[in-house]
Amino acid sequence: MAERMTVRDLMSLKVATVARKDTVEIADGMMTMGRIRHLPVLDGSEVVGVLSQRDLFRSVMGAALAYGMGRPQEILRTLEVGDVMTVPAVTIGPEAPVQEAARAMEEKRIGCLPVIEGGRLVGILTDTDILRYATSH
Repeated sequence: MAERMTVRDLMSLKVATVARKDTVEIADGMMTMGRIRHLPVLDGSEVVGVLSQRDLFRSVMGAALAYGMGRPQEILRTLEVGDVMTVPAVTIGPEAPVQEAARAMEEKRIGCLPVIEGGRLVGILTDTDILRYATSH
């Protein structure tokens, strides 16, 4: 049965997103409140990148080292998501086998794949989704 599992079978349909021009402060708040680790980044309706907690940490640490540790909130307010997101977004279709998705995540060392169908974002598959399935079967 695992051979026939598709991304659609495991993906989450509710996807929080941010825009390229949103501030890192907004994205950080969404991640904290939603207890999520990845946000697809949209430019209009197109997925142009992914923002992860790791991206946020790296960007804030880099800016703090460059400008001083005194004002981390100021740094969050001035950086835009587009400045720190991972590009390009690695995406997958909903009918792709789960094994293909897992392989892509492992090879690219990423924790999620935005799921695109007909040019639209229809879901997200995370490493947690795959692990949850693997440990329940």
